[in-house]
Amino acid sequence: MADAVQLGNTAENTDPRVLRSRQMLMEALLRLLNRKEFDDISIQEIADEANLNRATFYLHYPDKNALLQAMTAARFRDLIARRGLSFTDCDGALRAIALGVCDYLAETVGCPTQLTKMPLESSIIPVVEDIFQEGAEKHGITPSADSRMLATTVAWAIFGAARRWHQTPGRMPAEEMAAKIEAMVKPIFLTAST
Repeated sequence: MADAVQLGNTAENTDPRVLRSRQMLMEALLRLLNRKEFDDISIQEIADEANLNRATFYLHYPDKNALLQAMTAARFRDLIARRGLSFTDCDGALRAIALGVCDYLAETVGCPTQLTKMPLESSIIPVVEDIFQEGAEKHGITPSADSRMLATTVAWAIFGAARRWHQTPGRMPAEEMAAKIEAMVKPIFLTAST
C-alpha cells in the first residue's frame, strides 16, 4: 500500500490536474471524516464530495485506506517542510524530524476523534524512513550498516517517543521533547556513520 501513496518524480506527479484531483479527494475525505466514521464512508461518497467521478478516485488510489494514508503523509510532510528540514547539513535534522512528529501528533487532537484512534504510524513511519534513507545515502554509513534497517530503527524510535510524549498529561513543550529524542536517537546514527 505504501507504493500507492509514494510520489516519484514523474510528469504525472507534477501535472497540475493530477495534483488538484488528489488534493480534492483528500479534502473531501477530511470533510466527510468531520461528519462520519471512516468505516462508514464509501468511495462513491468521497468522489461525490470532491465533485469527481468514482473512476477518477481509482486513477489515484486503490482504496480509501490508501487515500487516508496519502492524506496523513501529505500533512506530515507539510509539517516537516515548515520546520525547514534539509539534508545539506545533518546538524539539527534529527531534532527537526522529531519536532515534526511531535507537531503532527499534537495537531491530530483537533482532527475528528477517529483519526486519533487510527494507526497513524502506517503513514508517518514510511515518510520518516524515506527521509533518513535519503540522508544515509547522501552522507554515507559504514559498509556493514544496513541503511534501510537504520532508517526503520530511527523512525520507530522517534515515533514511539513522540507518541508517548503526546499521550502524557501535562507534557513538556514539543521543542524540549524533540531535543530529548535527538539525544536518545543520535547515538544510533553515530555508530553507523562513517
